[in-house]
Amino acid sequence: MTTVSIDANITIKWPQGHSSYSPGSPEELAIIGIDLLVKELGTQAAQTFITQVLEKYSDDYKGMSATDTE
Repeated sequence: MTTVSIDANITIKWPQGHSSYSPGSPEELAIIGIDLLVKELGTQAAQTFITQVLEKYSDDYKGMSATDTE
C-alpha cells in the first residue's frame, strides 16, 4: 500500500481574521482546498472548477486509494 503523508501548516487570511490548518493526508488537504474554493467562488463555480480539473484524468485512471494494496 502506498502511504502519503503531508507535513504542512497553512494560514488563510480573511478580512475578518485568519484560519490555520495542518493537513496530514491528501484527503484533508483536499477538504481544505474545496472549502476555500466554495468560500471564494460559490458552490456552483467550485463544482465547475473541480469538474474541469478531474476531466483531465481518464475514466480508467488507476490511482492508489487508501484501501488498495500492492
